[in-house]
Amino acid sequence: LQTVLDARQRDYVEKVHRSARALLGIIDDILDFSKIEAGKLVLEEADFELHATLAHVDSLVGHLARDKGLRFEIAVTPDVPQFLWGDTLRLGQVLLNLAGNAVKFTHAGSVTLSVSVRRADEKTVELEFSVRDTGIGLTDEQIALLFQPFSQADSSTSRKFGGTGLGLIICKRLVEMMHGRLWVESVPGQGSDFRFTSRFGRGQKTAASPAIRSGELIAANARLLGAHILL
Repeated sequence: LQTVLDARQRDYVEKVHRSARALLGIIDDILDFSKIEAGKLVLEEADFELHATLAHVDSLVGHLARDKGLRFEIAVTPDVPQFLWGDTLRLGQVLLNLAGNAVKFTHAGSVTLSVSVRRADEKTVELEFSVRDTGIGLTDEQIALLFQPFSQADSSTSRKFGGTGLGLIICKRLVEMMHGRLWVESVPGQGSDFRFTSRFGRGQKTAASPAIRSGELIAANARLLGAHILL
């Protein structure tokens, strides 16, 4: 894809590339689900900066939303600690899955990822995450199927959206391993709000890195929302 190709060659290579990424996603889901079911998945524990995790989500999902003409926002309340102790990779995996689903099933409007403190003490903090969209929404019957392995809200052979039916059950299990719970509130035709809680230790500032300033990048991105810039 980074070489000179004619139109037909590029079309072929892009289709192969998309198919390979889709297959890799399926394999990753099956491996994660298998490890969780076998009790072999262990969460890592280390200091991390929450804003860096959120910036990673914005870099991967935010541009997809904006390409669809959607407004993608990240909102963090001031009392949320900047540094936490836990597994940033698995937290990011849950957020990417929920935010990616929100963008996939939203045709107009916005997707908002918000973080707030549910309860806290000197050593730990319980956070509540929300991924809210203005998409197609879900019925009570569809919600009942969401957190079952290999189940999807639309199980018809002519369904518009693909997937393995494993993403949400993996998210649910990961959230439970982080001492929280995952649930959804939705109205058909008006959108959905996927929420989950997780408990973390209070972290300490790690060695300086480009990601440390990502909180400022998120704030700057919010200020520039809707702006027209001439370079």
